[in-house]
Amino acid sequence: MNRRITGPFNRVEGDLEIKLDIAGGRVERAFVTAPMYRGFEQILHGKDPRDALVYAPRICGICSVSQSVAAAQALAAIQNLTPPPNGIYAQNLALAVENVADHLTHFYLFFMPDFARRVYAGEGWFDATEARFKALRGTALAAMLPARAGFLHIMGILAGKWPHSLAIQPGGMTKSVEIQEKLRILALLTDFRRFLEAELFGDTLETITAIGSMAELEKWASHHAPDRSDFSRFIEISKNLGLEKMGRCDQDRFLGYGAYRLEDGPLFAGGVFEDGRILPFSQDLVSEDGAHSWLVMDDGAKHPFEGATIPDADAKDGYSWSKAPRFDGKVAELGALARQITDGHPLIRDMVARRGANVFSRVVARLLEIARMVPQMEQWTQKLRPGAAFYEQKAMPREGEGFGLVEAARGGLGHWVRIRNDCILNYQIIAPTSWNFSPRDGSGMPGALEQALVGAKLRAGEGEPVAVQHIVRSFDPCMVCTVH
Repeated sequence: MNRRITGPFNRVEGDLEIKLDIAGGRVERAFVTAPMYRGFEQILHGKDPRDALVYAPRICGICSVSQSVAAAQALAAIQNLTPPPNGIYAQNLALAVENVADHLTHFYLFFMPDFARRVYAGEGWFDATEARFKALRGTALAAMLPARAGFLHIMGILAGKWPHSLAIQPGGMTKSVEIQEKLRILALLTDFRRFLEAELFGDTLETITAIGSMAELEKWASHHAPDRSDFSRFIEISKNLGLEKMGRCDQDRFLGYGAYRLEDGPLFAGGVFEDGRILPFSQDLVSEDGAHSWLVMDDGAKHPFEGATIPDADAKDGYSWSKAPRFDGKVAELGALARQITDGHPLIRDMVARRGANVFSRVVARLLEIARMVPQMEQWTQKLRPGAAFYEQKAMPREGEGFGLVEAARGGLGHWVRIRNDCILNYQIIAPTSWNFSPRDGSGMPGALEQALVGAKLRAGEGEPVAVQHIVRSFDPCMVCTVH
């Protein structure tokens, strides 16, 4: 057995390093390291609670709205404050813009360029894939980047700017939407839909959303040649390389908080999917374990309200700045795949029933989510009522505690805050990548990615194992959100 250190990874937000124990041309064990400490939880200690709305979005430049919404919801819980319907729709639209743009960026700029590597030069699909997806030079960029830029204009209308807007508040959105802005949002969504249906899917969004099983997906692909759409090309590559056999965790356990709150419940239902059934989610069962973190964590796993973040670079058994989040003491996978499973989408349920979570199913879930979200955004925009309230205000209590749970692009994001004497006593953040890229816990149980990497095969002569790259990118890590 030999040990290899892979990293730093390019096209990943933040710093990531992975130690691989390799034997017989396969990964036997993996240790995932987040090597950069950031410490926003310590920065927020002692601040005015409302300062969280300024600091939290700056945790990340690509998950900024998610952090804003989680902070706003945590403070709203302390204030016992519910935004008006316009505020809820506008917050959901802003969050959806960020999440959909992240999914699109991941597919075109982070994931697909790996198949333009020269290691695949002998494959029949390589020349077309290299021309389409090669980093910086692929023809896909000429269509995708303007479409993404136009789509992000919606954020400017709703929130003034992106990232790091202050428009998202516990009481809703401080920026109202006038009738001409509503029409502009609808026009931008129409333009974005046109790109998706022409370039990404080669079919209507409603057709993609309606695919209900692997058999139906295979039938769809048989009628859509690889050169017809980028989704078709991805399916061709996946079949050729067996991506559905890469990156499965030891246990198929998926966690979703419930995505996009509405007056009658979330758009995507939350819960814990395990052993083919949905169990209820309770934040009371969330804990963080620091047994293998570079942190002072002497007395075992703790609920976030009781947690602390005290760095210790000399921690005896530490190998990551990330803690190890667990649900009811168990490892869980989060992300678009988990969201679509807990919401019960039949295609994703069928894919997981057949082969569990893997590289192929994680990417399909993201693309499916794009197809589901754009029509929903059109409906939310239609429901905006210019002239009605977008925001309500209420005094902040001197003491209290609250939590905010949202679904970022990469999975469930939670903020837990306690305030005393008008100041933040404790602020704990658990990002989705903290769950998926966690180190081992006190029982020695590896995190989701550490499990998923076991069994990854190395191709002859590889310096950087390409299978490892595919598995890592299938989770779409955001390491800067992870280490606080």
